[in-house]
Amino acid sequence: MNPNFYVQAASWSQIIASVLFIGVLAWIWSKYIQPAILAAQERANKIIAEAERHRDEAKATLDLLQSEAEGARRDAELIKQRAVEQGRREHAATIAEAREAGERALKGAAGEFDRAIAAAKRQLRFEMLEKALDRARDEATRRIDASADARLVENFVTSMERSAPDRFEVTP
Repeated sequence: MNPNFYVQAASWSQIIASVLFIGVLAWIWSKYIQPAILAAQERANKIIAEAERHRDEAKATLDLLQSEAEGARRDAELIKQRAVEQGRREHAATIAEAREAGERALKGAAGEFDRAIAAAKRQLRFEMLEKALDRARDEATRRIDASADARLVENFVTSMERSAPDRFEVTP
């Protein structure tokens, strides 16, 4: 046999062993490792997809909440403006109402003052008339006797008969 035969057989055995080793490694790779890696990658992709879905939902919720918060701010500003405007209107109405009430009270007081003056004048006239009548009675009783009184009554009756003869009928 050829001495190179053993070297060649050893070389070929190493090549065949290497090819078989690579084949076994490829078979192990395709049978066990690659499916495990693909399953792990699929799980990781599912987790990533779920996280992205949660992120998108959270982002949508955040956008919705921000728009609602902005709407609430606008509503609060409008409410504040309406409250300020309502306060101004109520203030003006209260001032106008108080002014009108003051003017009515002033007119009422002026009218009451005029009525009080008129009442005081009537009272004064009445008191003066009473005093004058009392003095006149005193003076009349002092100056007039029974015959003068009869003459005065007869003069009065006669003057009444002349001024309205058909209206009065005097019976003695």
